[in-house]
Amino acid sequence: MRFIVRLAINMLTFLLLSMIFPSGFRVDSWGAALLAAFVLSILNAIIKPILTILTLPLTILTFGFFAIVVNAMLLEVTADLVGGFKFSSFGWAMIIALIVSIINTFLTKDLHVQVERH
Repeated sequence: MRFIVRLAINMLTFLLLSMIFPSGFRVDSWGAALLAAFVLSILNAIIKPILTILTLPLTILTFGFFAIVVNAMLLEVTADLVGGFKFSSFGWAMIIALIVSIINTFLTKDLHVQVERH
């Protein structure tokens, strides 16, 4: 259940940010946003831990700010894999990565989804 809620949050965040920043970030439809959120979650589960370990020295030297670059790279890979989900530049991918990270931090921290088990 938590995965579905996080997927919905990312999808809505992508749609909202594409409306706020139409010159730098484009999402053609809610289907593209949903697919992008799904692909990004898979990349975050599989590739992000590897990139985090490989870039740990840079992340430490930059007091954690290099993690935004890693997130932006994953968003760029997502944009390459999903049609209708595009950034006009890597700078825009970094801005969107920063905003998505902040939104996810606040919303998922306060989100307590409990699943009933029978």
